[in-house]
Amino acid sequence: MTSTALQVQPVQDAVSQEVVFDIDALTVSYGSSVAIRDVSLDVHRHTITAVIGPSGCGKSTFLRCLNRLNDLVSGVRIDGTILYHGIDLYGSAVDPIEVRRRIGMVFQRPNPFPKSIYDNVAYGLRILGMRDGLDDRVERALRRAALWDEVKDRLKRPALGLSGGQQQRLCIARAIAVEPDVILLDEPASALDPISTSAIEDLMHELKRDYTLVIVTHNMQQAARVAEMTAFFSLEDGAGTLVEYDSTATIFTQPADERTEGYVTGRFG
Repeated sequence: MTSTALQVQPVQDAVSQEVVFDIDALTVSYGSSVAIRDVSLDVHRHTITAVIGPSGCGKSTFLRCLNRLNDLVSGVRIDGTILYHGIDLYGSAVDPIEVRRRIGMVFQRPNPFPKSIYDNVAYGLRILGMRDGLDDRVERALRRAALWDEVKDRLKRPALGLSGGQQQRLCIARAIAVEPDVILLDEPASALDPISTSAIEDLMHELKRDYTLVIVTHNMQQAARVAEMTAFFSLEDGAGTLVEYDSTATIFTQPADERTEGYVTGRFG
């Protein structure tokens, strides 16, 4: 395989054997249109898993299945199974609101509420009735998001006055304030400058000590820098298909499928 300049996540970051998501034959359709077809893979605890592939191959659709955000889309049909710590995520007894508390989401563009910095972090806590020690919970979330030192003296000021990178870290603080188990990140740095992107990537390395992270990214260099495992999706016969899932080092240096090699070397996609 042609060598690349990608700096791949060091192999000493061993992948945990504990499975958080056991995904089997996942197929998602919007009306008559199949978005992803027959996806099967495991996501491991305290690991960053990257999902890469060309536009339109279903990466975000896949991610949104992991916390049932696709439930909110009219006409969606989800087949196959997703087990979360052995529990059927789409079982009739499972509360989608509790799913979204345990499995938080950070979106492509920072989306702070038009409220104060403090109220942004406290919002979910109040909604969920987690009001005890509210000040401490807000501070802890901001510290974990590496934002506390920058905002501790202006917590009552509007969150929209923060820079783009700070807003994204605030959104991460908002997600982790409610004590999730998993954080999903959908292109979390694509709208940020290189310095802010580096700060988000450093933060992801810190967060995986306490959380399991799944990140969708178009940036292959970013996937190589942050992830232990990488899933490559491609568009096949009009639907997103999982082509290959392996350690990031293998995906970028010794992929088993020629389609993966073609994508990571820039020959297509």
